[in-house]
Amino acid sequence: MLKKTKLRHSEYYDMQRKYDELYSNSLNGNNFYKLIDIIGSEENIRLAYRNIKTNKGSNTAGVDNLTIKDIWHLNDTKIIHEVRKRLNNYQPQAVKRVLIPKEGSDKKRPLGIPTIWDRLVQQSILQVLEPICEAKFHNHSYGFRPNRSTHHALSRVVSLINIGHQHYCVDIDIKGFFDNVCHKKLLRQMWTLGIRDKSLLCVISKILKSEIEGEGIPNKGTPQGGIISPLLSNIVLNELDWWISSQWETYKPHRISTRHLGFRQYARKYTNLKCGYVVRYADDFKIMCRTYDEAQRFYKVYAQIGMTERGKLSTLRACFR
Repeated sequence: MLKKTKLRHSEYYDMQRKYDELYSNSLNGNNFYKLIDIIGSEENIRLAYRNIKTNKGSNTAGVDNLTIKDIWHLNDTKIIHEVRKRLNNYQPQAVKRVLIPKEGSDKKRPLGIPTIWDRLVQQSILQVLEPICEAKFHNHSYGFRPNRSTHHALSRVVSLINIGHQHYCVDIDIKGFFDNVCHKKLLRQMWTLGIRDKSLLCVISKILKSEIEGEGIPNKGTPQGGIISPLLSNIVLNELDWWISSQWETYKPHRISTRHLGFRQYARKYTNLKCGYVVRYADDFKIMCRTYDEAQRFYKVYAQIGMTERGKLSTLRACFR
């Protein structure tokens, strides 16, 4: 689902039906081969321009010192032509590096600010990729997704504690996640999600390898600050969401009993499954468990692969500090 304003805009530009179709086809497991044609359509680019204009970040200049105000004088035809020209032979401009304070810390977080034209290209791509990916994302991933927020994530955690009696929390913090994403793996994950348009994957690859002003061309990581970056980070972590979930929440036993309604719970109980429920916001994972031993089993798995350097086990009291 989309926010009401964005939904109105997509309906106005006659794109909502196409996005709904992409979502439905993705839900049914279809593959997509000609997405670049939809991305470059007049209606999609017009909608991208509308969304960029209403974004406060469009008043921040990139390396070319242009903001949305510098292209306001162009009519729709010229904007559509320029975006299409860039899509046909995409060569992104350098990304402007800006350091902003980290909330609750003395450290600073690096942001990469693309040029206004690159933002238009990325917004056009995002609008088409988002419904495809939304159909495949885990239901309890809440960061950077339409109509989801920290409030929804907190509500899920509270529900698991109060109703599910999951009083132990494995807090997983992936160290330097955004700076260490493997580009090849990300592209393979997009392919697995059904995004099989090689022209589009080539454009995504170029976005990932956009030169960072003063630092050069990155060989890993997703540039924080790009319009499409949050979606790409969710694609990377979606695989992990489903793996954690498959250990218990979405586990399907080989034999389904219709006579005994409690068979699934019985099958879970007498296997080596790790009992836990995942709640994720961006790169911050919470795995809620009923007992300390169950939480400890999850924690050990992630400690072995180096994902819990800043992770911890929490009791109910610690969850609400």
